[in-house]
Amino acid sequence: MGPSDSSSSRIDHRNAVSTWIDHHCHLPQDGNHDAVIDAAVAAGVSTLIDVATDVASARAAIGIAAERPEVWATVGVHPHDASDGIAGVEELLSLPQVVAVGECGLDYHYLRSPAEQQKSAFADQIALAGQHDLALVIHTREAWDDTFDILGTVGVPDRTVFHCFTGGPEEVRRCVEMGAFVSFSGIVTFPSAPELRDAARWCPLDRLLVETDSPYLAPVPHRGRPNRPDLVVVVGEAVAAVREMPAQDLAIHTTANARQVYRLPIDEAATT
Repeated sequence: MGPSDSSSSRIDHRNAVSTWIDHHCHLPQDGNHDAVIDAAVAAGVSTLIDVATDVASARAAIGIAAERPEVWATVGVHPHDASDGIAGVEELLSLPQVVAVGECGLDYHYLRSPAEQQKSAFADQIALAGQHDLALVIHTREAWDDTFDILGTVGVPDRTVFHCFTGGPEEVRRCVEMGAFVSFSGIVTFPSAPELRDAARWCPLDRLLVETDSPYLAPVPHRGRPNRPDLVVVVGEAVAAVREMPAQDLAIHTTANARQVYRLPIDEAATT
């Protein structure tokens, strides 16, 4: 069962186009998630996607999503944990709270799992996204060529997201040419990231997403503190400024894009 088939109680009954979506965050698993979610909703964030990095975090995300209608979950194994394998992932993919496989991919910056094991786990999870007709959430760091090569070999799922994008205009072009969506995080506010801002300026509006990746990568002026889903508004405003467009217009487009990617339900009565 996909998210569009789930209970109507999970539908957000506010006007979806007037709010933001944080499609990539990692909610607290210590019981304090309600306060974080409430703060995001108060800031104008209608929907949060709690992204897994292993099977244990996936189960926790699914549990939170079962309690909170604003939250959805993903299931996947991060490249750091690829050496542990992906056993247990597929059995969770049919749950109604699950909207994507991931985050998965390649990370050659730390190599906490050997590159060959990362490649194998990534390829297997790409295949699972295709088999289960789910979105694919990709983490890639210092591994662009291998990432594109594996996608070219296994095939690109219809709804693929490059999360926390850290490339430039050339990498954006390659992502868009394969039909993928590109997501910008708080890094876009960092003074050291002019090439990333160029990428945010170049990215087609119908392929653009914003995220926090909280509790990591808090945007300026919140650096040095844990990131929060409500700060997706700050990220969105920064991207809008780079593109010289009203932030509210960017919210409308990125919300629509996120709903398309993850097949999130919309309350038609609220948008007519």
